[in-house]
Amino acid sequence: MEMTAAASWLMSAFSGLDLGILSLLHTLSEHAGGLLTPLAKLVTLLGEKGILFFLLSLVLMCFAKTRPLGVCIFGAVCCGALITNILLKDWIARPRPFETLSVYRDWWQSIGSPAEDGFSFPSGHVTAAAAGMGALCFMKGKRWIWPSVGVVLVMMLSRNYLMAHFPSDVIAAAVIGVFSAWVACQITGLIFAFFSSRKKGDRLADFVLHYDLPLPTWLTYKGKH
Repeated sequence: MEMTAAASWLMSAFSGLDLGILSLLHTLSEHAGGLLTPLAKLVTLLGEKGILFFLLSLVLMCFAKTRPLGVCIFGAVCCGALITNILLKDWIARPRPFETLSVYRDWWQSIGSPAEDGFSFPSGHVTAAAAGMGALCFMKGKRWIWPSVGVVLVMMLSRNYLMAHFPSDVIAAAVIGVFSAWVACQITGLIFAFFSSRKKGDRLADFVLHYDLPLPTWLTYKGKH
C-alpha cells in the first residue's frame, strides 16, 4: 500500500513501540481466550464520535452552576474533532494496522476482524476521551486527574487491542485531546468573564450566568417533612 511521506515516517519512527505494544495485547487476547474482545468493543461503542461527552456537556449547560464545565467539555471535544478528524487524518492518511503488515492482519482476524474505516492517525475515540476528561480536570481541579487518566488509558488500550490503531496513534490523540481541553478552558474563562462584566439587567448575560432549566416536579419533590 502506497503511503504519504508523513505516514511512512510514522511507520518507521515508531515501528518498535507499535509492534511491542500490539504484540503484548495480542498475547493478552490469546491468554484471555477472547473474553476481553466484547469489553473492548463496548468501550469503543461508548466512545464513538465523542457522543457521550457531547450529551454530558449539553446536560451540564442546562444549569447555571455547571454551565461553564458543560461549555468547556463541548468546546474541547469540538476542538479535538477539528484537529483530529478534519485536519490530520486525511493529511497524514495512515492506514489501519491490519492494512499494513500481515502480522497485524492476522492478529486482527484472531479477534474477529472488527470493522473499521477511515485512516488511523490519530485516534478520534482517544482524542474525544482525552478532551472531555481533560476539560473536567482543568475546570474542577487535580482530584479528577487519576480518574481521567484511567478513562483515557482504557480507551487507548481498547483501540489498540482491537487493532484499530497503532499505539503511536493513540498517544498522539491523547496529547491532542489534552491540548484541546486547555484551549477550551481558556476560551470558556474568557466567555464567562465577559458576561460577568456586563451591566446588571443585561438579559443575555443574566441568561448565560443564571438561567436554570426547569425540572419536572417529580425530580424536585422531596416529600413532606
